Amino acid sequence: MKNASTLFLKLAVILLGIATLALCIFLVPKFGNFAGGLYPDFAYIKYFVFIVMYGAAVPFYFALYQAFNLLRYIDEKTAFSELSVKAIKNIKCCAITISGLYVLGLPLFHFIAKKVDPPIGLMGLIIIFASLVIAVLATILQRLLQEAINIKSENDLTI
Repeated sequence: MKNASTLFLKLAVILLGIATLALCIFLVPKFGNFAGGLYPDFAYIKYFVFIVMYGAAVPFYFALYQAFNLLRYIDEKTAFSELSVKAIKNIKCCAITISGLYVLGLPLFHFIAKKVDPPIGLMGLIIIFASLVIAVLATILQRLLQEAINIKSENDLTI
Protein backbone atom coordinates (compact mmCIF):
# COMPACT_ATOMS: atom_id res chain seq x y z
CA MET A 1 0.00 0.00 0.00
CA LYS A 2 2.84 2.40 0.80
CA ASN A 3 4.40 1.82 -2.61
CA ALA A 4 1.14 2.65 -4.39
CA SER A 5 1.74 6.40 -4.21
CA THR A 6 5.32 6.11 -5.45
CA LEU A 7 4.17 3.70 -8.15
CA PHE A 8 1.61 6.29 -9.28
CA LEU A 9 4.31 8.97 -9.32
CA LYS A 10 6.69 6.70 -11.24
CA LEU A 11 3.98 6.12 -13.84
CA ALA A 12 3.39 9.87 -14.02
CA VAL A 13 7.12 10.45 -14.61
CA ILE A 14 7.15 7.81 -17.35
CA LEU A 15 4.03 9.25 -19.02
CA LEU A 16 5.53 12.74 -18.85
CA GLY A 17 8.64 11.43 -20.55
CA ILE A 18 6.61 9.73 -23.28
CA ALA A 19 4.50 12.85 -23.86
CA THR A 20 7.61 15.01 -24.12
CA LEU A 21 9.18 12.56 -26.53
CA ALA A 22 6.06 12.74 -28.70
CA LEU A 23 6.25 16.54 -28.65
CA CYS A 24 9.93 16.41 -29.60
CA ILE A 25 9.26 14.03 -32.47
CA PHE A 26 6.12 15.60 -33.91
CA LEU A 27 5.75 19.22 -32.77
CA VAL A 28 9.29 20.61 -32.63
CA PRO A 29 10.12 19.88 -36.30
CA LYS A 30 6.84 21.50 -37.37
CA PHE A 31 7.52 24.52 -35.21
CA GLY A 32 11.07 24.81 -36.55
CA ASN A 33 9.93 24.54 -40.15
CA PHE A 34 7.15 27.05 -39.45
CA ALA A 35 9.70 29.51 -38.02
CA GLY A 36 11.94 28.96 -41.03
CA GLY A 37 9.00 29.56 -43.37
CA LEU A 38 8.14 32.86 -41.69
CA TYR A 39 11.51 34.31 -42.56
CA PRO A 40 12.75 32.70 -45.79
CA ASP A 41 15.80 34.97 -45.81
CA PHE A 42 16.75 33.59 -42.41
CA ALA A 43 16.06 29.91 -43.04
CA TYR A 44 18.68 28.97 -40.46
CA ILE A 45 16.31 30.24 -37.76
CA LYS A 46 14.76 26.79 -37.62
CA TYR A 47 18.08 25.40 -36.43
CA PHE A 48 18.05 27.83 -33.52
CA VAL A 49 14.58 26.56 -32.64
CA PHE A 50 15.89 23.01 -32.75
CA ILE A 51 18.90 23.91 -30.59
CA VAL A 52 16.77 25.58 -27.93
CA MET A 53 13.99 23.01 -27.79
CA TYR A 54 16.02 19.83 -28.21
CA GLY A 55 18.72 21.30 -26.00
CA ALA A 56 16.15 21.81 -23.25
CA ALA A 57 14.90 18.24 -23.69
CA VAL A 58 18.25 16.80 -22.59
CA PRO A 59 18.26 18.32 -19.06
CA PHE A 60 14.51 17.66 -18.85
CA TYR A 61 15.05 13.93 -19.33
CA PHE A 62 17.97 13.96 -16.90
CA ALA A 63 15.69 15.63 -14.33
CA LEU A 64 13.04 12.98 -14.95
CA TYR A 65 15.68 10.30 -14.38
CA GLN A 66 16.70 11.97 -11.13
CA ALA A 67 13.04 12.18 -10.04
CA PHE A 68 12.64 8.49 -10.80
CA ASN A 69 15.75 7.77 -8.70
CA LEU A 70 14.33 9.87 -5.87
CA LEU A 71 11.13 7.83 -5.93
CA ARG A 72 13.22 4.67 -5.87
CA TYR A 73 15.09 5.96 -2.80
CA ILE A 74 11.74 6.55 -1.11
CA ASP A 75 10.70 2.96 -1.90
CA GLU A 76 13.99 1.64 -0.51
CA LYS A 77 13.52 3.76 2.64
CA THR A 78 16.74 5.68 1.97
CA ALA A 79 15.03 8.99 1.27
CA PHE A 80 17.01 10.72 4.04
CA SER A 81 20.39 10.21 2.46
CA GLU A 82 22.98 12.21 0.59
CA LEU A 83 21.87 10.47 -2.62
CA SER A 84 18.48 12.14 -2.32
CA VAL A 85 20.07 15.52 -1.70
CA LYS A 86 22.26 15.01 -4.76
CA ALA A 87 19.25 14.00 -6.89
CA ILE A 88 17.35 17.13 -5.84
CA LYS A 89 20.42 19.25 -6.53
CA ASN A 90 20.63 17.74 -10.03
CA ILE A 91 16.95 18.49 -10.62
CA LYS A 92 17.57 22.09 -9.56
CA CYS A 93 20.52 22.39 -11.95
CA CYS A 94 18.46 20.93 -14.79
CA ALA A 95 15.64 23.41 -14.15
CA ILE A 96 18.11 26.30 -14.19
CA THR A 97 19.65 24.97 -17.42
CA ILE A 98 16.26 24.73 -19.11
CA SER A 99 15.40 28.23 -17.97
CA GLY A 100 18.75 29.52 -19.23
CA LEU A 101 18.28 27.94 -22.64
CA TYR A 102 14.88 29.54 -23.03
CA VAL A 103 16.22 32.90 -21.83
CA LEU A 104 18.79 32.66 -24.64
CA GLY A 105 15.99 31.68 -27.04
CA LEU A 106 13.64 34.44 -25.90
CA PRO A 107 14.72 36.87 -28.64
CA LEU A 108 14.04 34.07 -31.11
CA PHE A 109 10.48 33.64 -29.81
CA HIS A 110 10.00 37.40 -29.89
CA PHE A 111 11.28 37.47 -33.47
CA ILE A 112 8.76 34.78 -34.44
CA ALA A 113 5.95 36.45 -32.50
CA LYS A 114 6.32 39.61 -34.59
CA LYS A 115 4.76 37.81 -37.56
CA VAL A 116 2.42 35.52 -35.65
CA ASP A 117 0.16 35.82 -32.64
CA PRO A 118 1.88 37.03 -29.46
CA PRO A 119 1.06 33.86 -27.46
CA ILE A 120 3.99 32.14 -29.16
CA GLY A 121 6.23 34.72 -27.54
CA LEU A 122 4.62 33.96 -24.19
CA MET A 123 5.40 30.27 -24.55
CA GLY A 124 9.06 30.92 -23.81
CA LEU A 125 8.18 33.07 -20.80
CA ILE A 126 5.92 30.37 -19.36
CA ILE A 127 8.65 27.75 -19.67
CA ILE A 128 11.21 30.10 -18.09
CA PHE A 129 8.89 30.90 -15.18
CA ALA A 130 7.92 27.25 -14.60
CA SER A 131 11.56 26.16 -14.64
CA LEU A 132 12.53 28.86 -12.17
CA VAL A 133 9.68 27.87 -9.85
CA ILE A 134 10.88 24.26 -9.97
CA ALA A 135 14.43 25.39 -9.26
CA VAL A 136 13.32 27.43 -6.23
CA LEU A 137 11.20 24.59 -4.88
CA ALA A 138 14.07 22.14 -5.39
CA THR A 139 16.41 24.50 -3.53
CA ILE A 140 14.02 24.71 -0.59
CA LEU A 141 13.51 20.95 -0.57
CA GLN A 142 17.26 20.36 -0.79
CA ARG A 143 17.91 22.57 2.25
CA LEU A 144 15.10 20.97 4.24
CA LEU A 145 16.31 17.48 3.40
CA GLN A 146 19.90 18.37 4.29
CA GLU A 147 18.74 19.76 7.66
CA ALA A 148 16.70 16.61 8.31
CA ILE A 149 19.75 14.47 7.52
CA ASN A 150 21.88 16.58 9.87
CA ILE A 151 19.32 16.27 12.68
CA LYS A 152 19.03 12.53 12.08
CA SER A 153 22.81 12.08 12.21
CA GLU A 154 23.00 14.12 15.43
CA ASN A 155 20.27 11.97 17.00
CA ASP A 156 22.03 8.79 15.88
CA LEU A 157 25.25 9.99 17.57
CA THR A 158 23.40 10.96 20.77
CA ILE A 159 21.79 7.58 21.30
